[in-house]
Amino acid sequence: MKSIMREEYPRPQFARGSFLNLNGDWEFSFDTDTFDRTITVPFVYQSKLSGIGDRSAHDTVWYRRKFSLPADMQGKNIIINFGAVDYSCEVRLNGQLIGTHTGGHISFKFDITGAVRQTDNELVLKVNDVCADMEMPRGKQIWKEKSEGIFYTPSTGIWQTVWIEAVNSVSLESVFITPDLDTHSVHFTYKVTGSGHAELTTDISFEGKHIVKTVVAPEHETGSFSVHLEQQILLDWNFGEDLVWTPERPRLFDVVFTVSVNGKETDRVTSYFGMRKVSVENGQFMLNNRPYYQKLLLDQGYWPESLLTAPEDAAFVRDITLAKSMGFNGVRKHQKIEDPRFLYHADKMGFLVWGEFPAAYVYSRTYLLRITDEWIAELSRDYNHPSIVAWTPLNESWGVPQIKDRKDEQAHSAAMVYLTKSFDQTRPVISNDGWEQTCPDMLTIHDYESSRKILLERYRSMESILSFIPGGRMLFAHGWTYKGQPVLVTEFGGISYKKGEQEGWGYSAAKDDGDFARRLYDVVSPLRESPFVRGYCYTQLTDVEQEINGLCTAGREPKINPEIIKAINDGTWTPESK
Repeated sequence: MKSIMREEYPRPQFARGSFLNLNGDWEFSFDTDTFDRTITVPFVYQSKLSGIGDRSAHDTVWYRRKFSLPADMQGKNIIINFGAVDYSCEVRLNGQLIGTHTGGHISFKFDITGAVRQTDNELVLKVNDVCADMEMPRGKQIWKEKSEGIFYTPSTGIWQTVWIEAVNSVSLESVFITPDLDTHSVHFTYKVTGSGHAELTTDISFEGKHIVKTVVAPEHETGSFSVHLEQQILLDWNFGEDLVWTPERPRLFDVVFTVSVNGKETDRVTSYFGMRKVSVENGQFMLNNRPYYQKLLLDQGYWPESLLTAPEDAAFVRDITLAKSMGFNGVRKHQKIEDPRFLYHADKMGFLVWGEFPAAYVYSRTYLLRITDEWIAELSRDYNHPSIVAWTPLNESWGVPQIKDRKDEQAHSAAMVYLTKSFDQTRPVISNDGWEQTCPDMLTIHDYESSRKILLERYRSMESILSFIPGGRMLFAHGWTYKGQPVLVTEFGGISYKKGEQEGWGYSAAKDDGDFARRLYDVVSPLRESPFVRGYCYTQLTDVEQEINGLCTAGREPKINPEIIKAINDGTWTPESK
């Protein structure tokens, strides 16, 4: 696939009218600041689309780029934004250190007003990504020379868009948007920098029709207010099924925030929200106060030519379209904090997302500091996306390998649940996806059994489910017990099927199209037929490197007719089907 330069606006949930995109050719070097190579940002040096494609390990890399500011940025505060840089970096502008950042998966920014010039600026990044550091949250990135097993080629350095925006001294710093379906209202919590005598105007519209305007005069930089929508929209609509956000009908409200001082506009930001509610009640996952069956795909978010970075924005749309065509209504983004552009398309297209944090593999105080800081940053950045319906801070005891018995690791698991809930009360939290859980809102199980007979027996009763020991691991850590949570099988299947020349593995193997369909039916149908399973997540969307257990090839070609996969998901296909 040919790359289309990543020029799209990188933060569509909090958008301003203009920006300077710094993607493209940068000077680059390994180890020391010789800048003897050229790299295409935002692709990492290990990827083909970077123009380098070198998969050897380098703990330090350097970037340099020159730029000038557009004329319309004069006289304003200049902010530089980094979508993600793996893992830690020092940023210098015109020889001046403007900031450092640690955390390879989340966005960050610096105010460069005091260091930037109108023309002839030199931006330099020194990036450290120590391959052997097992306390570092890395997700599925391997720490060895070559990928193997369930681990893939690592990504070092800049892997999401770098961009500059200009803002006035009085501007909107952030907004958290919390819809309340039960009261037909939406709650806004904002921060306005340099507020003084500012006014914040919020205009809400729906499909081009203006609904309501609210004006507040902040007495402090932070504040909050609520807007009740029912009376406003009942003039033209019945507030109900037509206006709530679902994967089947992803209706969105548009919002324009305007900051002004003495009647003069100083900032304008556009956003949106979905009127939707996620809850867990009586052993059911609920969407908008109704039971909702989740049919998810495990999605690693890897591309052969660009690794963790999508080769182009349209690649996100293609993946979502492909998954929906196969009868899935969402993904569990596995061991990756995904690009906000993906979440934007999921919001617009109607696609559920489980947000998950990339794991480290050694439990220590250093690990605790790293995961906690970056996890809070993820919750903060992605809170407003209606597509996100669950948070997963830990997976399969990675980073907490002794959690079954160790009280400190159990406390960490529980703490991550309650830390998440202290920040976000609107979504369920999984304490340790797969097994050895503490206090999850949903009991999630990983089960790669391939026999339909065994799976039917295993999921026929709660007694048999709770007695299951996946991979030799108890469902709950010692001292913790089941409390009636919804049961979901969040990894299963993983059927390998070789299409093309790629060698690899899966948890079971198919020999031809018919055998693949039958095997897929054997693992999906028992979960659908169980009266106790409330959803599932199939492993996985695509082949990834040595794993050939995707429903599609790494190049996004379905291995069998997507209509057959959809029929299996819908329960309308059997091995006797024609």
